[in-house]
Amino acid sequence: MKLISLIVPVLNEEEAIPLFYDAVQDVLHDEPYDVEILFIDDGSTDRTLEIIEGLHARDPRVRGISFSRNFGKEAANLAGLAAAKGDCCVVIDGDLQHPPEKIVEMYRLWEQGYEIVEGQKASRGAESHAARAFYSLISRATGIDMANASDFKLLARKAVNVLINMRERNAFFRALSSWIGFKTVSIPFDVQKRAGGSSKWSTPALAKYAVDNIASFSAAPMQLVTVLGGIMLLVSLVLGTIALVQKFS
Repeated sequence: MKLISLIVPVLNEEEAIPLFYDAVQDVLHDEPYDVEILFIDDGSTDRTLEIIEGLHARDPRVRGISFSRNFGKEAANLAGLAAAKGDCCVVIDGDLQHPPEKIVEMYRLWEQGYEIVEGQKASRGAESHAARAFYSLISRATGIDMANASDFKLLARKAVNVLINMRERNAFFRALSSWIGFKTVSIPFDVQKRAGGSSKWSTPALAKYAVDNIASFSAAPMQLVTVLGGIMLLVSLVLGTIALVQKFS
């Protein structure tokens, strides 16, 4: 029987995790495959880890990885993929904004031979202006349309292995998983209301996230350095010429 690994990065989601677990059970309990749920605790300061451990005690299919501090969602996604045992892996948010019922549709497409199934946002829900600005900026810088992209996706084992073996230190998972190729299909989903708690993305956090991902995935910073270097060279030549003319006159 095939095994699906659910990769669930969480940060201070003590309210949402039990609701997520119950929702997954409701959707997948009659499906003809095994499931493991791998929560990656990204340095939470609430009862998130305690709740994950409690779920593991009740259900051994639930496993957890706990970071020593907050390393960010990208690191959590890749750590989960590295630890997953499944024939395919589904990366999904633990706040239920990614609808678990889409997992079944993703699995069916994987059975048909697709190696990456991208969850594409048909509607963006209650998204902030800062988040919209972030997606516009990151799309321009990377050359990949991030407006409706998401981390919600299924990856076949061969795609997972490629991502892990790349050993990127500052990986932009959303773009990198599209960049690696493989037979890909997209499915639409509507962003749902959070199951509990509040968003962990502030405007400064989004700005830092944008800078980090542009630096790691785009050539734009190097191009900017080249352009600035050329401008400085031109200015230096002009000032040097002026200085020489003044000197000899």
